[in-house]
Amino acid sequence: MAMAAAQAHPASMDARGWDEASYRRGILRARDLSSRTLFRAVFFDHTDDTDPDVLLAAASSDGSLASFSLSSCISAASASSQLEAAVALVDPVCIVQAHSGPAYDARFYPDPQQPLLFSCGDDGRIRGWRWHEMQSCLVPLSLQGDHLEPALDLVNPQHEGPWGARSPIPENNAIAVNKQDGSIFAAAGDACAYCWDVETGKCKLTFKGHTDYLHSIAVRESNRQMVTGSEDGTARIWDCRSGKCTQVINPVKNKAFESSWVSCVAIDPSETWLACGTSSGISVWSLLSNECIFNLDCHAPVQDLLFDKNQILAVGAEPMLSRFTINGTVLSQIKCAPQSAFSVSIHSSGMAAVAGYGGLVDVISELGSHLCTFGSRGLDK
Repeated sequence: MAMAAAQAHPASMDARGWDEASYRRGILRARDLSSRTLFRAVFFDHTDDTDPDVLLAAASSDGSLASFSLSSCISAASASSQLEAAVALVDPVCIVQAHSGPAYDARFYPDPQQPLLFSCGDDGRIRGWRWHEMQSCLVPLSLQGDHLEPALDLVNPQHEGPWGARSPIPENNAIAVNKQDGSIFAAAGDACAYCWDVETGKCKLTFKGHTDYLHSIAVRESNRQMVTGSEDGTARIWDCRSGKCTQVINPVKNKAFESSWVSCVAIDPSETWLACGTSSGISVWSLLSNECIFNLDCHAPVQDLLFDKNQILAVGAEPMLSRFTINGTVLSQIKCAPQSAFSVSIHSSGMAAVAGYGGLVDVISELGSHLCTFGSRGLDK
């Protein structure tokens, strides 16, 4: 039988053209792609944008920052489903090597003249990229990576210890934008939060009070406040004018949440509700009465959440997108592609993008159907 197979496919038995180096590179590339994590996928959702195509940006564990055309992703997903491929692997519109370590977050700065895409990462930098350059990149994909220069490049301060010793540059785990006063806030690994002026590139304030590194950050513009969530199990509300902590919230206070951390925080559009995701559930607080509305055990770490009108969308260490009422009632749970999801973003049309482990993005319609699931190609190093 083996002889018959060899006679039927003689070329398959010819090893003279075997390229061992190429084979090894292919194996390593496939392994890198499968183990990549997208820590953030965010829609570009500008009301004055004349382009009907929906664009999104993704920050990756390989330090890259990429932009994608949703119509191209849907087309690629449709073609792959016809070929019975599990996930479409799509080429980004543009990809840059944004950070020397993992890129943990990306947020848009909605300037009508020149919108910026901010990214932050393990190297302690915050970088602002001109979005129009990432929308229509003319450089071939194989030459991309270092072809764009950031419009803004900020580096976290180092602290001075005994005898003038300098601390390592702390990483940035999350960022938040306040367009109202031209600021960007960073949640850092040294248990501090920093406020940067976008115009001058200078650090305006340092917020000290947490006892462990920060996971998340959100801005309450109307009250000039900022909220942080930390590994120390607390969320803190800060006055952005003085840099002082005005309130400490303990979403992990009851027994079910002991020894937990606050992994994500979100404020609703009316800025009256605060949601905290922890290592085991969700806690929602009234910012007007400073009272806890509910604590909900989700049986797995919650890694990102947001408000969608009067409801809450949450993702975490389970492959599930959950929707809750403001009182904690579960409305729906939709299975999503990433086995562990680190990001959920919402578009004004109602679409949600869930990103996470495996370099995967799952785009889900307002009605709960899967529009596409795609994998992001990374930089070919």
